[in-house]
Amino acid sequence: MVAKSALLLAPPYAVERSLNVLGANLKTARLRRNLTLQEVAEKIGVIRRVVSDAEKGKPSTSIAVYVALLWVYGLTEQLMQVADPETDQEGRALERARAPQRARQERTLDDNF
Repeated sequence: MVAKSALLLAPPYAVERSLNVLGANLKTARLRRNLTLQEVAEKIGVIRRVVSDAEKGKPSTSIAVYVALLWVYGLTEQLMQVADPETDQEGRALERARAPQRARQERTLDDNF
């Protein structure tokens, strides 16, 4: 018997909610393009159930499946903005807090003996 991780059994609420929203968005994208679960599954090389699980926001679904679905729908550009270091306000604030408070003055070599 394989033990499942706590993340798969009981993900944090924010994680579960995000997966559910992503899944619903992917389903909307599929339906707007008038594609069936089977057609999308064939395009990304998985079985129909895998696409269905992704649309339900199932935590055990591989991130590769989510990215492949975005690719099928022409939405991978939006993925490039996820966790973009330039928009990570908290990370940038922490980086600034660790930066030296004052710069050291560079020493230049003096050839005058």
